[in-house]
Amino acid sequence: MAGGNGSRFWPITRDDLPKQFVDFTGEKTFIRRTWERFSSIFPADHILVVTMDRYAGRVREQIPELLPENLLLEPYSRSTAPCLTYASLSVLNRDPDAVILATPSDLVIEDNDQFRSTVENALDYASGHDVLMTLGIVPTSPDVNFGYIQVKSAHSSTKGPFQVKTFTEKPDRALAEVFCKSGEFFWNSGMYFCRASVLRDQIARFVPEVYSLFKDMSEVIGTPSERACVERAYMDCPKVSLDYGVMEKTDCAWLYPAMFGWSDIGSWDSLYRFLPRKDGEGNAVNTPSISEGNTGCIMVSMNRKELMAVKGLKDYLVIDTDDALMICPRKDKDVKEFLSDIGMPQYEPYR
Repeated sequence: MAGGNGSRFWPITRDDLPKQFVDFTGEKTFIRRTWERFSSIFPADHILVVTMDRYAGRVREQIPELLPENLLLEPYSRSTAPCLTYASLSVLNRDPDAVILATPSDLVIEDNDQFRSTVENALDYASGHDVLMTLGIVPTSPDVNFGYIQVKSAHSSTKGPFQVKTFTEKPDRALAEVFCKSGEFFWNSGMYFCRASVLRDQIARFVPEVYSLFKDMSEVIGTPSERACVERAYMDCPKVSLDYGVMEKTDCAWLYPAMFGWSDIGSWDSLYRFLPRKDGEGNAVNTPSISEGNTGCIMVSMNRKELMAVKGLKDYLVIDTDDALMICPRKDKDVKEFLSDIGMPQYEPYR
C-alpha cells in the first residue's frame, strides 16, 4: 500500500512527493526498502503495489523490477478498505486460493531474520484458518504515536496467535502506560495476513457500501475495461479504513505477536528516532553545521552541502528546502496546528 499523501512531513514531503518516495537518510527511500525486504522473501512477480495514479511514475522509477500488471492505480485516496478490496479482487483473479500479506510501504523493520520467520509463521496460520490476522508489535514503551490492539487474554510475548478484543488509536500518555503494564496490548503494525477470499467476504459483510462498488470488477480485471470500472468505483466510494470498517467489527480479527524492531514513521518524533546521524547533543543533522546549545533537534537541508548555523534550540525542527524554510517545535500537535494555513489558496504553489 503506497498511496499515502505528503502532508505529514512538509516541507520535505509535498502533494506529489509523499514520504514513501523520500530518501531521508541518503541511502534508500521507504518504498525501496519495503520492496527489497519483501522481494527477499517472495518471488517478485507475487508482489503488487497499490498507489495513486499521480505516483505511478515514482513507483516505476524506484522499483523498476515491478511487473507492469502488478501496479494497481487508484484514482482517488479512499483509505485502506477500498485499496484492499481492489487488491484482493486482483489477487483472486489470479489465484482463488491465494494467501496475502498487506503492508504499508513506509514501515521501518529491524532484524530481517526475525521478521521473515514471523511473516512465514503468520502466513502459515492464516492459510489454514478463516482469520484476518494482524501483526502486533510487543510494545517497548508507552508510545502515544502508535495505535494499540488489545487481545482477549494476557499474553506471553513469544506465543500466539490471539483473538483481538479492541483497537485504540493513539491514546494519551497515561492510557498508553496502562496498556503497556496490562500485558494485553500490542502496537498496531498495520500489516494484515489472510486468505484473499476471507478478506473479500469480510469487506462485503461489514462495509457493503464499499464492496458493492467493486463486486463486478472481477469480470473485467486484466481487460481494457478495468480502468473505467476502477474510476467508477472510486468516484462514489467512501473513505474507510480496514481497521474501522472491518477489524473492529468482525470476530475473525486475530493477532500474531512480533518481537522484531518496528516503527511506523508517522510523526516527526518517530522520524527523529529513525534518522541515523546524531551529533553529541542528540541533534539529527544531514548537512555541514555550526551548532551551539542545540539539543534534540532535526536540522535538515535538502541541499546536503549547505552550511546550517543554528544556536540555542531544544527539540526544534529546522527544515530547509529549495522553496521553503520551516522552523518550529518538534511536538506533533504544534507542527500540525502551525501548518494548518498551508491549505489556503495563496500557498498552493508550496503544497
